[in-house]
Amino acid sequence: MLFIDMSPKKLLPAIAMAVSAMLMPLAAQADESDWSIGVYAGKYHDAEPAGALAGRANYAEHYMLAVTGSKTLWRHSEWPIAIELDGMLGQQAGMANLTEIAVAPALRWSGLPWRDTLRTDIRLAPLGLSYTSQVGPMEAGPDGRGSRTLNYLFVEAAFSRPQSKDREFFVRLHHRCAIYDLLNNYGANGEDFLSFGFRRKF
Repeated sequence: MLFIDMSPKKLLPAIAMAVSAMLMPLAAQADESDWSIGVYAGKYHDAEPAGALAGRANYAEHYMLAVTGSKTLWRHSEWPIAIELDGMLGQQAGMANLTEIAVAPALRWSGLPWRDTLRTDIRLAPLGLSYTSQVGPMEAGPDGRGSRTLNYLFVEAAFSRPQSKDREFFVRLHHRCAIYDLLNNYGANGEDFLSFGFRRKF
């Protein structure tokens, strides 16, 4: 089996390099950028995204630090809609130490009416693929079993100034799940993180 060392000692320098790259000055660019790189950190909670939005989540001392990147695959010529491919690489720590890698297509909507004052983009990725280096205790069912490969879902709100659209701050609900036991029936919800981050487009 191919083993890739994604321990914190290896991952954290890569995250530091990514943050440094985001802060470097960028050359003049087109009105809309097709690539982005970002970093975000989150805290684990025990509710699905809908429960977190409704304030029903209970938080635990388990955290994630992640690098994320995206590429615009398609953008409508008139409507404020785009389809992007989003990937992430994260390290979790607290109740367990494990690495997660995930990828998903995401729909971006930029048409909220106050976008000329504060650009607010909504990003939704309902179906993706997530793999963890081990089954964490939060994802194990009553018999102790779980799956390292699950669906990856995220809901995100991204904020930027209209004159600086290449710099976004965002809030992301990061979710792993079995799609209501379609992928497995171990009886565990998966993992959920309320995350805050920053990305740079180029």
